Amino acid sequence: MAAAAPFPYAGLLALAGVGFVAVTGELLPTGLLPQMARDLGVGLSTAGYLVTIFAGTVVVATTPLAALTRRLPRKQLLVVIMFLIAAANLAAALAPTYEFLVAARIFGGLALGLCWAVVAAYPAHLVPAQQLGKSVAFTSGGVTAAFVLGVPVATAVGNAFSWRVAFAAIAVVAVLLAGILIALLPPIRHLVERTAGDEPAPRRDPSLTPVLLLCVLILVLLAGQNAYYTYIASWLTEVSSFGMGSVALILFLYGGAGIIGLAAAGYAADHFPRRGFAAAVLIVIAAVSTLAAAAGNTGVVLAAIVVWGAAFGGLPAMIQTRMLRTASARIRDLSAALQATAFNIGIGSGALLGGLLLDTVGLTALPVALIVLLGAVLVLSLAIDATSGRRERLRLKAG
Repeated sequence: MAAAAPFPYAGLLALAGVGFVAVTGELLPTGLLPQMARDLGVGLSTAGYLVTIFAGTVVVATTPLAALTRRLPRKQLLVVIMFLIAAANLAAALAPTYEFLVAARIFGGLALGLCWAVVAAYPAHLVPAQQLGKSVAFTSGGVTAAFVLGVPVATAVGNAFSWRVAFAAIAVVAVLLAGILIALLPPIRHLVERTAGDEPAPRRDPSLTPVLLLCVLILVLLAGQNAYYTYIASWLTEVSSFGMGSVALILFLYGGAGIIGLAAAGYAADHFPRRGFAAAVLIVIAAVSTLAAAAGNTGVVLAAIVVWGAAFGGLPAMIQTRMLRTASARIRDLSAALQATAFNIGIGSGALLGGLLLDTVGLTALPVALIVLLGAVLVLSLAIDATSGRRERLRLKAG
């Protein structure tokens, strides 16, 4: 009996690095919106739309770019993508006007959309099915590190020097990461072998419907999260009573708490994925409700931020694991592209919703919006579970 292949820690660590750079670059404006708005001569909500524009580009571009590049070697494609991300962030750092920065963000969104389509499916090609939860949690550590270190450190750099220096630093890190990918990431064979006449028809794949339902769940979850989180710096300083100099530390606490959630997610996704997901959503609802009710109490706000970060930190990894298990091998790359699209529709629409609420109702409406949408996520998740269970029972009965 052949020995089991060793767990690919080095390759997954390289993929985690991609997630770190991607999320830090995408969410960099969240901690620096006031400075960027002043420097570019635009309103706070207009600066916030940089997140919407970026995410909207990912939405439009991900699936077409994934289809156009589906036969290209994944490792080499990912290296090229990192250089494109570096170029986009350097252009953002040098942007003389808001319009130029918008163009740089669009270019970065094109690169990142394709990046997520490749990265989301990669772990499934490196490990057997029973290790998916562990591998996705490991890879998602890069996303958590972006919240723990990337966004807070970039915010601190932006406050100490300039938001432009923060973008330039991300460009440098992306170039370094390209070299790490070359050295550590194993190449994969991602195309499914097919016999003559067995050309794929994704719309007829039985796993496509549950994949699409999961995409709807992702969209609603991220819309709620980003309606609030995009403007968290302004909420902390204007609704709560923190100074701008405290924002980076609070974001660090939020991201650091996410490590706890991510560690739990790796176990929960392999042992009790449905109950674990529902429990995490309920904890986030409780934490954000506390923020809305006790905004003036700095101690309570800090505790609630930590709980929010810990509970939300594992949700993306749990969803990605569920997606990889749901999608058949034939549509795995398509499901990764759809997942990236759903994530960024959620991010972009959330930032847009938050901006609209900011202009019409005020910052106090943002945590309420997140609570309402999280309630919808919980109901949708339970409905998807019920539908999946019914489909599985019918399949077994028919068999």
